Amino acid sequence: MLRLIGKRLLPQTQTLGTPAAAAVGAARFYHERVVDHYNNPRNVGSFDKEDPTVGTGLVGAPACGDVMKLQIKVDEQSGKIVDACFKTFGCGSAIASSSVATEWVKGKQMEEVLSIKNTEIAKHLSLPPVKLHCSMLAEDAIKAAVKDYESKKAKNGSSEM
Repeated sequence: MLRLIGKRLLPQTQTLGTPAAAAVGAARFYHERVVDHYNNPRNVGSFDKEDPTVGTGLVGAPACGDVMKLQIKVDEQSGKIVDACFKTFGCGSAIASSSVATEWVKGKQMEEVLSIKNTEIAKHLSLPPVKLHCSMLAEDAIKAAVKDYESKKAKNGSSEM
């Protein structure tokens, strides 16, 4: 939407002093990977949180209002994450961080995804310092989803005895 408005207004506006031109200029501060994941987010959606093979991580940042739900689906035999999805309410950097996180966890073992750090996500997306909290949310959401899955697994294991 912003891109369309900018294309319409930019030819008519010669200075960056106008609000429309400033908005178009502001959009250029995001790295192309952030814009790509924002415009074409991967793995948006949700799984049934009651499914014992699904782990759900729900995290938020009260200071900025971003809320991120990341879910993983685990193959119980191999322990590999076979699918992942997210729903995020927040800025473009939060959405991009969620999208990247779901791509990175797919096909990996549970222990392996716990080593994904927010700094790696931030570096991949070239996030500015003011947006680092978005990558921190993604790391926290991964950890929360793994913890949720493991607690379900432990609960189901104890109820089968």
